[in-house]
Amino acid sequence: MYKKRKITNDLVNHPSHYKTGGIKTTNLIKSEELSYHISKVVNYVAPAGHKDDLLQDLQRARWYLDREIQRLSKAKDE
Repeated sequence: MYKKRKITNDLVNHPSHYKTGGIKTTNLIKSEELSYHISKVVNYVAPAGHKDDLLQDLQRARWYLDREIQRLSKAKDE
């Protein structure tokens, strides 16, 4: 007889909070070829509220978004 394997949340290799909506955020980032800062925004927004504090996740995303806006503004001015 086969034993049922217990499905666990592998927090190191495959954390479930990074696969909300059935899509792994790493796959989305790679397929869209997102910049570093925008990829970090996605990494915090996609699982926001599923892992840690929702407000903290959104604040982290905003921090990276602000950095990308600064980078693009600087590049535009040059």
